[in-house]
Amino acid sequence: MGDRPTTTVDLSWEGGLKFSAKDAYDHHVAVDAPAANGDAFDGFKPGELLLTSLAACSGIDAVGILRKQRQEVTGIDIRITGAQNPDPPWTWEEVDLHYVVRGRGLKMPSVERAIHLSETMYCSVGATIGAVTEIRSTIEIVED
Repeated sequence: MGDRPTTTVDLSWEGGLKFSAKDAYDHHVAVDAPAANGDAFDGFKPGELLLTSLAACSGIDAVGILRKQRQEVTGIDIRITGAQNPDPPWTWEEVDLHYVVRGRGLKMPSVERAIHLSETMYCSVGATIGAVTEIRSTIEIVED
């Protein structure tokens, strides 16, 4: 794989449709799916884990950018909602991210720029799925 950054995640089948995933840093995530609609399951469904990855990737980048802009950010909450194609392979067609950014004296243009940069330049997950998924975002600022 040359000089490119690489990583490894190991998955182990736990039975049913459940897998345990472990990253290179020994963090664990349960991935599961219901065998039939309405059945109980224990873990993130793979598609929801992808949405989680997109929101977290963008959020991590946004925090870093806001800190570099010297914005006094104290918290970010992100709600992500996605709509999938109803037919296999159930591609994510639309994704909406709603950011609630908390802090003191935050400037909307700075927050918008940080989120725009995170979504369009820095987030590897967004760059990967963006070719087939429409990604939209809204921002709310809450003064602490």
